[in-house]
Amino acid sequence: MQIVYEDNHIIIVNKSPGEIVQGDKTGDEPLVETLKRWIKEKYAKPGNVFCGVVHRLDRPVGGLVVFAKTSKALTRLNEMFRKGEVDKTYWALSRNRPEEAEGRLVHYITTTERNNKSYASVTEKKGSKKAVLSYKLLGASDRYNLIEVKLETGRKHQIRVQLSAIGCPIKGDLKYGDKRSNPDGSISLMAKRIKFVHPVSGKMIDVTAPLPDEPLWQAFKDIPAV
Repeated sequence: MQIVYEDNHIIIVNKSPGEIVQGDKTGDEPLVETLKRWIKEKYAKPGNVFCGVVHRLDRPVGGLVVFAKTSKALTRLNEMFRKGEVDKTYWALSRNRPEEAEGRLVHYITTTERNNKSYASVTEKKGSKKAVLSYKLLGASDRYNLIEVKLETGRKHQIRVQLSAIGCPIKGDLKYGDKRSNPDGSISLMAKRIKFVHPVSGKMIDVTAPLPDEPLWQAFKDIPAV
């Protein structure tokens, strides 16, 4: 866990792959509880510490996660995320290159809880939800392609299933069609940049996460997130 921004109302964390944002059936300590303890110790706060979960990243995904330190910020941030007023940029590595260098993907996603998996269809199905993203090929190394993604909707496993649907599964993502897992169990997808108007002060917040130290990611270190 790396704190990349903090003020009286919000805190933004660069999450490591493998960390969970909220508690799940594994019983592992979630990031929100780690943060509460960190805030309590840093500021010597008595009693319970408020830390609200605004949005989530899948466990094998790294990158930026926003938490609220006040109930006012939580309410307003929840509304901003719901209305699509938060600009989120993701980077993904894929062995395959998309046929078009950039584009907008529209699918209808159905999720099966039994195997915790989402399925994308180009036509609407019963119980499906519309999923929209735009993507752009930013660069390529000898074996991998760097794809930038901007979400217009927030569906379960959306980036993973939509990139897989165009033949570009994310490196390490066995669930959605890649050939091999990453040694640490992560997938090569990260929440790279987040930009929004502060819910209380009104100033623009624009935070970019550093790339992981792995050579595959570092090959793209000179490419800016846009």
